[in-house]
Amino acid sequence: MPTEQTIKDILSRVNEPFLNKDFISLNFIKSVSINGDKLNLTLMLSDKDENVIKELMEKIKLEFARGASDIKNVNVNFEYGLLEHKDAKKSSVIPNVKNTIAVASGKGGVGKSTAAVNLAVSLAELGLKVGLIDADIYGPSIPMMFDIKEKPKMTEVAGKRKLVPIKKYGVEVMSIGFLIEGDSAVVWRGPMASSALKQFMSDVYWDKLDVLLFDMPPGTGDIQLTLSQTIPLTGAVVVTTPQEISLIDARKGFQMFQKVNVPTLGIIENMSYYNLPDGQRDYIFGRDGGKKMCEEIGVPLLGQIPINKKVREGGDAGKPIVLSEPQSEEAGSFLNIAKTLVKEVNLKNLKANEKPNLEIIV
Repeated sequence: MPTEQTIKDILSRVNEPFLNKDFISLNFIKSVSINGDKLNLTLMLSDKDENVIKELMEKIKLEFARGASDIKNVNVNFEYGLLEHKDAKKSSVIPNVKNTIAVASGKGGVGKSTAAVNLAVSLAELGLKVGLIDADIYGPSIPMMFDIKEKPKMTEVAGKRKLVPIKKYGVEVMSIGFLIEGDSAVVWRGPMASSALKQFMSDVYWDKLDVLLFDMPPGTGDIQLTLSQTIPLTGAVVVTTPQEISLIDARKGFQMFQKVNVPTLGIIENMSYYNLPDGQRDYIFGRDGGKKMCEEIGVPLLGQIPINKKVREGGDAGKPIVLSEPQSEEAGSFLNIAKTLVKEVNLKNLKANEKPNLEIIV
């Protein structure tokens, strides 16, 4: 029977195809079990393309045939995995969270919260552990979009009382909307709203999460600055529509994140087109504005979402279209955006982790 070290040595010779780095270095081995001459592995990947998996399986079986001939049957289960954004400050504030991503927009009315909710659920559908903070303190919409009416409970962690996020659709959720009565307005000055956001990070007991998303308020104000100063974000996703008036503000959002050293992981172009009954597309708000913006500023276009009233209906009913209409084009678009985001986060974190530590020698 091969030892644990033998298995590690073999897997250190196999690269994760997208990142082109071995599974041991990436810490992308989730589980290993041996039963007689049968080996069961669960490995994490950035991309579960069928052709990629087929080639990878052949490589893994070949390496085990060479290095552990007493293993006759190698069974591998592949899951999506995210590299951790390693940062001491982040770990001290939210120790159980690997990555933090702001979902933002330069202006209101572009469907940012709808994108954040469907993105969170899509990431959970991929098998990742996901959390979502409703950082739009003045206009919290996440409770309605998840159809959550209950209040969060309290628990004690290391002698300190903490809120427990409410879990639904595989996503851990926290919002100021859970803590205020009905349609009550939040009439707070900026510092109070910023303090509430900080509490959602430090005074909430988040489970071990691959990613914590922040549904940001529109614009470039106090909340955005508070978030970027409280924890170093893995990155930001900017939501826009194709029309120029929206793109102007989206560029401002991108520039703001640049100024506070938060990388933009990509752009989501919402309301990109309307599918006409005859199969043609009507580009109501202009064509490919988000795509052109991405080419201009040098960031990826994560995806384009068509206009469909069912997206709005899903939000109003508290069941995102990813779940209510999983076979729809819109649901497929959100799922593809989630898959692309996994790759972008892993590329960003791999590059960050490989930066050399420069020592000054006097």
